Amino acid sequence: MGDVLAGFQTVWEFDTDSVLIRFERGIRTPKLLQALGERRIPFEALSGAELTPGKRGTVVLRAVPRPGADPLMDAADGQLKEAYDPYRLVLPAERETLADYYAEQLRGVLGPDAATPAETHLVTVPAPPLSFKAYDGKASFDGTAVSFRWFWTGASSEKWKAGDQRFRIDELTGVEWRSPESRGSAGTAPKDDPVNGGGLEGGSARGGTARNGTGKGSPKGGGHGHLRLLRRSAGNQPAGRADKDPAAVVFGMGYGLVHQSLPFAAAVLEAIRVSSPVPCTEGAPAPNRAAAPRRDPADIAERIRHLGELHTAGLLTDDEFSAKKAELLAEL
Repeated sequence: MGDVLAGFQTVWEFDTDSVLIRFERGIRTPKLLQALGERRIPFEALSGAELTPGKRGTVVLRAVPRPGADPLMDAADGQLKEAYDPYRLVLPAERETLADYYAEQLRGVLGPDAATPAETHLVTVPAPPLSFKAYDGKASFDGTAVSFRWFWTGASSEKWKAGDQRFRIDELTGVEWRSPESRGSAGTAPKDDPVNGGGLEGGSARGGTARNGTGKGSPKGGGHGHLRLLRRSAGNQPAGRADKDPAAVVFGMGYGLVHQSLPFAAAVLEAIRVSSPVPCTEGAPAPNRAAAPRRDPADIAERIRHLGELHTAGLLTDDEFSAKKAELLAEL
């Protein structure tokens, strides 16, 4: 098409085989869109185009992605607010005729498989290395493995017992991302939030005042979210609470915000999809996890001190404290 269509905080530039979506920087543009910057969407990644009335004298043109084509949308699993949707272009109502024209143009360039889920990811995501701070730890992704380093101020005793974690991509089958903004508000935790032991597990993608295990409050303000890694070794076992699962980090308003945690989840999901792990033979042991890098002695001392606090509080038995202390000392 070769045309440019400018809306509020977003500009679409049409090419022969794709549309480049650019997001403006500014206080009115959601942070997720600012973090994405721009995205090139191949026409083969779309299943349709919609034109609907917007708010306060606007119309909304939306390109509809095919399921499986965009790892960001797969990870979000329908939890994004409308304003965060990178496929929406908001225009003044007087440009409805023009918007309708481009909707028809998009429908006319859809591929033959537009009505079916994509077998591979067709839209690129932010490249690693990536990291973000959650409430109970720091998550890092270097392209080959995801690491969780626990914070003594927020991590539960279960996570401290397990120690810092490192998961190779070939050990994973997918990610489960839950937005901290999808449910709950104004400092209240969602009734069925997994941090509080409820059953809702939020979105998952494959191929306040709540308490955690430390006795401290969970993330303040708004709902609670999490990023959980789905492991091959877990099989069909119930996932359990995210605040007690060493394969998950918990976040809320101010900790692991959407614009940080969702692109991270999408990048991990993309790496899982493109990897080709060798399937384990039935009965054979699972591959060994790569050893974590040596840690700073001051960090080891701080973690032993915190283990002592958990032991004194009765959250660790004598044997558990001694075993974990020995593990940490062995890393010096």
